[in-house]
Amino acid sequence: MAPPMREAAPPPDAPHILVVDDDTRLRDLLRRFLQGEGFRVTVAADATEARAKLSGLAFDLIVLDVMMPGESGFDLTAWVARTHDIPVVLLTARGAPEDRIAGFEHGAEDYLAKPFEPRELALRIRAILRRRAARPAAAADAPVILGDAVFDPARGTLTRGAETIRLTGGEAALLAALARRAGEILTREDLAAALGQEEAGERAIDVQVTRLRRKIEPDPREPIFLQTVRGRGYVLKPS
Repeated sequence: MAPPMREAAPPPDAPHILVVDDDTRLRDLLRRFLQGEGFRVTVAADATEARAKLSGLAFDLIVLDVMMPGESGFDLTAWVARTHDIPVVLLTARGAPEDRIAGFEHGAEDYLAKPFEPRELALRIRAILRRRAARPAAAADAPVILGDAVFDPARGTLTRGAETIRLTGGEAALLAALARRAGEILTREDLAAALGQEEAGERAIDVQVTRLRRKIEPDPREPIFLQTVRGRGYVLKPS
């Protein structure tokens, strides 16, 4: 794949992308292509180097290869989901549904199978950044009470008392979509469209619902707030 690349340097306030891949050729191609698309780009060859870059630089999104020597992309994604508010797009040669589901289970925002068209990656990156940028714009959204937790759709934050419960970008977007139509049954197709994950499949929504329940439910096995409506979808029932 060799798409045309523009030479203009990205502006200093352009979104900053971290590309992590042990394939030197692909890593360099993505760096040059994404810079040509107007992004600032930093690269890392493995998880250890990525952690070092994350400790000293601020990033808006991570593009991460799954199959790397040492720590895998899945493990690094899970760590990022626990410690940073940065969306992750996974790249992998393994495109089976169970592999995509594993990516979402570890906290990825999106998943792209190799070989891929670089322009599609750029489109997905922009879609994720647009969704995240739109979060503060929803200032009219009222906070949602979920037992002893409070979700603020305007900020995409979940708090329990003085504690902030970390949500991935996908989890925050999913909870916001449910909160804005609280009491209504939303199909998996509705939720996939709200998250821009139409291609991921229904199972990916189920996985993210399961992850979200662990953070909002007293007992995720017996959900009170985020309930399944058999054969139809999900409904959020705040306190």
